[in-house]
Amino acid sequence: MFIQDQLTADRVNDDNLQFYKAIGVDYLTIYPPPEFDSGEEYTTYYARMRKLAESHGLKLQNIAIKGADEITLALPERDREIERLKQMLRAMGKVGIPTLGYNFKPVGNFRTEATYGRGGTVYSTFNYDALMQDPPHYPDKIIDETAMWENIDYFLHEIIPVAEENQVRMALHPDDPPIPEPLGGAARIVSTLDQYKRIFNLVPSRSNAMLFCQGCVTEMGVDVYEAIRDIGTLGKIVYVHFRNVKGAPKDFQEVFLDEGDVDMVKAMKVYKDVGFNGPFMMDHTPGIPGDREGREGHAFAAGYIRALIQSVYQ
Repeated sequence: MFIQDQLTADRVNDDNLQFYKAIGVDYLTIYPPPEFDSGEEYTTYYARMRKLAESHGLKLQNIAIKGADEITLALPERDREIERLKQMLRAMGKVGIPTLGYNFKPVGNFRTEATYGRGGTVYSTFNYDALMQDPPHYPDKIIDETAMWENIDYFLHEIIPVAEENQVRMALHPDDPPIPEPLGGAARIVSTLDQYKRIFNLVPSRSNAMLFCQGCVTEMGVDVYEAIRDIGTLGKIVYVHFRNVKGAPKDFQEVFLDEGDVDMVKAMKVYKDVGFNGPFMMDHTPGIPGDREGREGHAFAAGYIRALIQSVYQ
């Protein structure tokens, strides 16, 4: 089993890669990567990053990108942005980077005022009622559900064949929070498991799959263990954001792995039962006072995940 962790492009350096290797990370994600004008530039950059990662005993496994407004909103530059992504996928195929994480939402994550936990730790928090006291509104990103479905259908029909050709699996992240209603003026179509299955069926392919964010799936209000079994049995889990939350779908905190509502040992056992072999990735870490760029939080999570892997899989 493998542990994956993420760095922004400007933080991929010897010091951080050495630290990741020391705490037991196996795979590297770069999010977001630089944008280039040609496939050759992408190939050169990815090859250089792969070589740097490998010099520290890590594998460059994944590239993660933001959802471009040009694509999600079908703006005039949509085809240009899709062509840029095709160049990325071809470069990934040449260099041997097998997965791409992405989202499909015009408006980003929503959070409300932070809350606090053990040792003064800061928890990323969402409370729907608090958000609705002053509802966010983005007039340039208003789009209804019908248009969103048309746009993702167009996108997948353009991009999945190229992903297949280059042996790259596309891993779609859920909306965060996964509330299947318009927020900020934009409809949200990646907020339920039924929506995921509809997306899988738009372009059936091994390359059309899911980034199984365990925190977001829990926030859907479903039985998360059955959800792991359901999506895992379909073979659609590319990698896992292995994180824990506390609370209800519209009122939750992102907490440490050992203190949330999800039994993480039980969850790990279900991943094993469905034949998932990783990678597992910590995703968000609570804010430990005095933490150096999240290093202590990353180390805690990597150690916790490694212990579960060793106890459940081996």
